[in-house]
Amino acid sequence: MSKIKDAFNSSIKIPFFSPSITKDDKKAVLYALASTLLTDGPKLREFEKNFAKFTGAKFAIGVSNATSALHLSLKALGIGRGDEVIVPDMTFVATANAVVHSNATPVFADVEMDTMNISVDSIKDKITSKTRAVLPVHFAGRACNIDEITKLAKKNAIPLIEDCAHAIGTRYHEKHVGNFGIVGCFSFYPTKNITTIEGGMIITNSRDVAKYVMSARNHGLSKNLMERYNHGMPWDYDMKESGYNYRLDEIRSSLGINQLKRIKILNVLRKNAFEYYNAKLADIPDIITPSLPNKWEEHAYHLYILRIKENDRVSRDELFRKLLNFGIRTSVHYKPLHEFSAFKKLKHCDLDNSTQLYSEIISLPFYPDITKKQQDYVISCIRRIMSNSL
Repeated sequence: MSKIKDAFNSSIKIPFFSPSITKDDKKAVLYALASTLLTDGPKLREFEKNFAKFTGAKFAIGVSNATSALHLSLKALGIGRGDEVIVPDMTFVATANAVVHSNATPVFADVEMDTMNISVDSIKDKITSKTRAVLPVHFAGRACNIDEITKLAKKNAIPLIEDCAHAIGTRYHEKHVGNFGIVGCFSFYPTKNITTIEGGMIITNSRDVAKYVMSARNHGLSKNLMERYNHGMPWDYDMKESGYNYRLDEIRSSLGINQLKRIKILNVLRKNAFEYYNAKLADIPDIITPSLPNKWEEHAYHLYILRIKENDRVSRDELFRKLLNFGIRTSVHYKPLHEFSAFKKLKHCDLDNSTQLYSEIISLPFYPDITKKQQDYVISCIRRIMSNSL
């Protein structure tokens, strides 16, 4: 079995994730470093152009990370103090934090048991006169029920912001996610389907939103760096509204350009690994494997998440500990938002599914370059643990 270095523990045989970084990726980064312009330059523009083409959006705007993408999207829609934004209870804290950073209040909706995506019925229950946006997450790479959510949002005249952090390459009826609402927000964190180490992207088909975001990511200035130095006096610019330092640099953009060239291959590798796990784990008692997408969905296969049914022998936490003893690193995606101290002061109700799922789910090692030999080791260890043969 090939040994991959784990950043936290040298005894780990199989890490939870290993990014796919090639020699060409490294060359692209070194090439960018040779430029005198290291941020907000031509490589960023090229990355944005390529990402817009890939997703089919009119505009793509690169930013420092997906959290800043969400924050700028909320600000672009004028969402602020006194407003409520509906988010799924089962997502990374960044989704809710972006709402808090906008001085609005996140309202947590329950999720579906099979897909772990936000529940349409729960969204309906959470809509009030203060609701200013719905912010669904396409969880683990699978599109949420975006048709119904879009209809519901339109019926109530509520803007839709899509959190696509897990969903680079996810399509619903051949339409890339992020194009159903006003804005779609993507992440290029190291565990994502492509990486720029840190980084994010906003896509939109609204010229007004794109114009606001392009200025707001750069302190609210009327000109970017290239415009200031290519035309007239570099200091001759205006700021009509205070913005943020959410720029994406040339080094990360260069990495993103190169990674995006391989996205289809990377996602096929993920799909193969996903289906292999599903086939080999399906017959193990007390395990529920993730459901497969419908024929009209193109899944990005960002995570592989098992559910451990309640039983008298092995709990989820026990499985985690025993796999770690075998040198296998796993994780949980995610601790529900209502469980965090920072959100305890908010009113929570009817979150039964996310609460139950939190006690059952475990994410297995999953990345494009994982081998069948490595997967077989994970599978055999799970079999031994679940059969109580240890």
